[in-house]
Amino acid sequence: MSLSHVYCTIILITCMLAYYNSLNCQLVFDDVSAIRDNRDLRPQTPIKNLFFNDFWGTSMHKEQSHKSYRPFCVLTFRFNYLLHGLEPMGYHLVNVILHGIVCILYFRLCTMFLPELGSFVASMLFAVHPIHTEAVTGVVGRAESLSSIFFILAFTTYVKATKKRSKTDWKLMLVCSLLVAVAMLCKEQGITVLGVCAVYEIFILQKLRVKDLILLLQPALRGKGSLPSWISPVSQRMLALIATVIVLFFGRLIVMGSQLPVFTRFDNPASVAEFPVRHLTYNYLIAMNSWLLLFPCDLCCDWTMNTVPLIEGWGDPRNFATISTFAVLFLLAKAALSRGSDRHSNIVIMGLSLMVFPFLPASNLFFPVGFVIAERILYIPSMGFCLIVAYGWTRIYSSNKERRKWCWLFLAGLLFLHGAKTHVRNNDWESEYSIFMAGLRVNQRNAKLYNNVGHALESQGKYKDALFYFQKAVG
Repeated sequence: MSLSHVYCTIILITCMLAYYNSLNCQLVFDDVSAIRDNRDLRPQTPIKNLFFNDFWGTSMHKEQSHKSYRPFCVLTFRFNYLLHGLEPMGYHLVNVILHGIVCILYFRLCTMFLPELGSFVASMLFAVHPIHTEAVTGVVGRAESLSSIFFILAFTTYVKATKKRSKTDWKLMLVCSLLVAVAMLCKEQGITVLGVCAVYEIFILQKLRVKDLILLLQPALRGKGSLPSWISPVSQRMLALIATVIVLFFGRLIVMGSQLPVFTRFDNPASVAEFPVRHLTYNYLIAMNSWLLLFPCDLCCDWTMNTVPLIEGWGDPRNFATISTFAVLFLLAKAALSRGSDRHSNIVIMGLSLMVFPFLPASNLFFPVGFVIAERILYIPSMGFCLIVAYGWTRIYSSNKERRKWCWLFLAGLLFLHGAKTHVRNNDWESEYSIFMAGLRVNQRNAKLYNNVGHALESQGKYKDALFYFQKAVG
């Protein structure tokens, strides 16, 4: 057995150890709407309905639809229902298996930029990161892992199609476009892999940097000279990526009936605020998501309503967190793009692109979304984060032999802490009562959580306790 196979085996075993207790969880929170109450999962419902309804079983053309179009993911739920009805274990088992597949594919992706040891470290960090519990233990999070599989396959296919800088394998390019479409039909953010492909083409494959692009385009813009001959296949591939974006984007608009979803101020309070409150809050949410990747201590199933108070002005001290986050991202990008093409800059560029592009649909930059923070949307962005962290670990590990045992100790400690946190967090998802009570331990400003705890207690016949939480919800 090769070392690569040993690494893959360890990664899979780690996934199973981290998430085996999730098999005991029930269908809770969003799982109730997406699975238990979704008529599209029932055998008597025509399969074609999946392609006309949203993720929750509502017609895409209805005003109350959330416009989340993920028919391929719903199809897997329907397969689960066909096998074992509403028995939760089967749904959770498929989620754990899919997470394991993503981890292996991610390991293969990392080997394009890191040595095998570094790729192993990145994959292990990704396998046990607590931020993934909502995507893996929450059954509706299957959209993330399923989309991630085709996201990675689309990117690796693009790499193979462009193996020769001056030539393009157009059959593989077509396969890449089809994989992007499938990823998008599992979860909307699947389309963002095209941005990652474009970054790979320009900065990794063609080894260009910002100053190179300026020098390259100056003569052409002035009408003097001509572009190098290798520009032609590059421009063709970039046009193919742009064409894929346009086709998928307009296809999505047609499916949505050219309507954006309607959300209330309780779903995303900043969306109805005026300048500068809305913009300051939106940017602060980027800092909060970054913090959750760095320190996934306080995890919550519901960040809506007043969980994150609006930033009312420029003097709010939380703006410092926003500035610090953007400063770090800017310095990383500047350091990678200002130096020549080498392994260091390539890894940082790919890490940043994997963090930034998949997060864009949830950033409120193009349109308001129906949540404040949703931990499951960090599933793909965490790939870029783990890639950069693993690269830093590898640099320290290889720079001095005397530091190696400390590197291993640090890694073992981090994996243990993250794995333990993931294991404990899985238990929070065991029932409606446990997940909402866990949310209240993190956030006591969300009336929705109090209300949900009240309903959970009411279903258990504990009416006096339920009344207390209902009163807290309206208090």
